[in-house]
Amino acid sequence: MKKKCTILDDYQEAALRCGDWSRLSDRIELSVLAEHHDRADELAELLRDEEIIVIMRERTPFREELLARLPKLKLLVTTGMRNASIDLEAAARLGIAVSGTRGSSEAPIELTWALLLGLARHIRAENDALRSGGPWQSTIGSDLSGRTLGLLGLGKIGSRVAEIGLAFGMDVLAWSPNLTAERAEAAGAELAASKEELLRRSDFVSVHLVLGDRTRGLIGADELGLMQPHAFLINTSRGPIVDEPALIEALRMGRIAGAGLDVFDVEPLPEDHPFRTLPNVLATPHIGYVTERNYRLYFEDAVEDIEAWLDGAPIRLLQPYGA
Repeated sequence: MKKKCTILDDYQEAALRCGDWSRLSDRIELSVLAEHHDRADELAELLRDEEIIVIMRERTPFREELLARLPKLKLLVTTGMRNASIDLEAAARLGIAVSGTRGSSEAPIELTWALLLGLARHIRAENDALRSGGPWQSTIGSDLSGRTLGLLGLGKIGSRVAEIGLAFGMDVLAWSPNLTAERAEAAGAELAASKEELLRRSDFVSVHLVLGDRTRGLIGADELGLMQPHAFLINTSRGPIVDEPALIEALRMGRIAGAGLDVFDVEPLPEDHPFRTLPNVLATPHIGYVTERNYRLYFEDAVEDIEAWLDGAPIRLLQPYGA
């Protein structure tokens, strides 16, 4: 008998063309949901008969409350090799295997620079004016060469962002709780003595930290108050690292020049959210990882994960689990 499998949150309807699902056609009964469902009751009803579920990383949380209401679920496949929205301990207790996929970190790096450059050169305002017949040139852009790029986090992604900043002729300053001067120097950056020093000195601040207990709310009202009025904040990491109400207030009051955001506390962003209308916000709907290469890696690996699990030898497991 075929196993029931559902792919969730396929916003672009790309899953089927980005993976060779024909390899599983005689072994699974496949459904694809393009629309987002965020209520646990609704999801429990939709997925109650599914044995395999494929999710896009962190679009839909799978906490114990939901996992416990899916008695037939045996394999959960997530894109990427880390997903903070899955309760891995609960999945293990319930005998649910959780497998991940490969992915490229280049995509969020490129989007970071798209947002930074868009802010620096007022691309949104100038494009809107050009399309609407508004004034021909109405803003003065910010230079990158000779300015300071402050990086909160200098891991795999932060280091590549630093490399590109150096290519633009920027001075790169970096800080994270465990960053050493040697690691900063190896990436061509200067280690800031503190988070506060980085915020005070930087013209552009970009967040590249993993969300956790130590980083949740790391940038709040006090920290935003340290930034220069002409400075910009870019966050392509995770929304809750920055205190959202504090950022909204800082943007409304002009305490910083603007923000480039790809991540938010609640996703999809509510229709009446201020980030949709604030003139000094350049925002995208969490598309940092949404590229052709990444989607092919995600869904090709998802097919492999399911095939391996069906063969009794699951791969890319994010946790040990019991039967």
